[in-house]
Amino acid sequence: MKPKQSRRQGSGPTIADVAREAGVSPMTVSRVINGEDNVRARTRETVNAAIKSLGYTPNSAARSLAGGAQIKIGLLHSHLNASYLSAFLIGALEQSSRYNIQLVVEHCDVELNAEAVVARMLSGGVEAVLLPPPLSDLPAVLEVLESSETPAVLMAAEQPRNNISVVKIDDYQAAYEMTRHIASLGHRRIGYITGDRGQQVSQRRLEGYRQALKDSGLTPVDELIEEGIFTYRSGLAGAEKLLNLKQPPTAVFASNDEMAAATVSVAQRRGLDVPRDLTVCGFDDTALATTIWPELTTIHQPVVDMSRAAVDLLVKKVRAMRAGEAENGQQVQLDFTLIRRRSDAPPKS
Repeated sequence: MKPKQSRRQGSGPTIADVAREAGVSPMTVSRVINGEDNVRARTRETVNAAIKSLGYTPNSAARSLAGGAQIKIGLLHSHLNASYLSAFLIGALEQSSRYNIQLVVEHCDVELNAEAVVARMLSGGVEAVLLPPPLSDLPAVLEVLESSETPAVLMAAEQPRNNISVVKIDDYQAAYEMTRHIASLGHRRIGYITGDRGQQVSQRRLEGYRQALKDSGLTPVDELIEEGIFTYRSGLAGAEKLLNLKQPPTAVFASNDEMAAATVSVAQRRGLDVPRDLTVCGFDDTALATTIWPELTTIHQPVVDMSRAAVDLLVKKVRAMRAGEAENGQQVQLDFTLIRRRSDAPPKS
């Protein structure tokens, strides 16, 4: 029976194929390739015969399997705001320095065939891929990763599958708790600026906001919900519309800090005091949350720790694959924290 071939395009037999052919472990194959002494002569002959029979050519990864060869991870991002991306890169770079990792960081536009960019990274030797949103929500990109059996970690996605793992917080619960907090201050008209509706995370946060209103005895009102796309400019547009309402909200909850900062700016241009005249709350707790005035009440999403956890998952998966071991995608959910600062207060009586 012929050994099962990897579905990665252009690949030949793997170290796991050699191990199956020879009836030994992948680690034993690695020891033979590296010329180590602690292998019996007969076993060495069997492994070498399997290598010759399969036409296996040891690559740098296989030759250094036992000692942990350098892992090449691709980090692909698109349309991330600067504060989030900075925190995300800090975590990935810090964790990469702990391992023998080459981190390849590349930007691409979703509209310009992101799946082709992923395919190019794989052809360049990338063994695993880290995808923050919105790329983590693109079916075409996920298809490339699954069809090539490439380990990947999606940030803020729903469920793991096959080789694809997920790192997230409970976005629904986080938005729920923030909305309940605002309602507990006495606000009854709570505006909301969504994130990009095409992203799963935006939908979960919106659902949390709506449910929290209902559980606070309030009715969700469509005119109090404005669509944003996680950018400062979209936050400006959303805040202008909310504050132009005949009966404007007394509080605005924005789905990220950049849009919340934009809301503070619009309010101040209108002569409104934050938080005396308008409560404004954000999401993420990026550096921006404490560099504007008043400092934002926000949801702390541990972006740096999430990025570190993602790199850990990828390293574990790549090492398992090199050793010929099967390992399904995993889910890691980290805790969020509601951080109260100076931008929220009870409504004026």
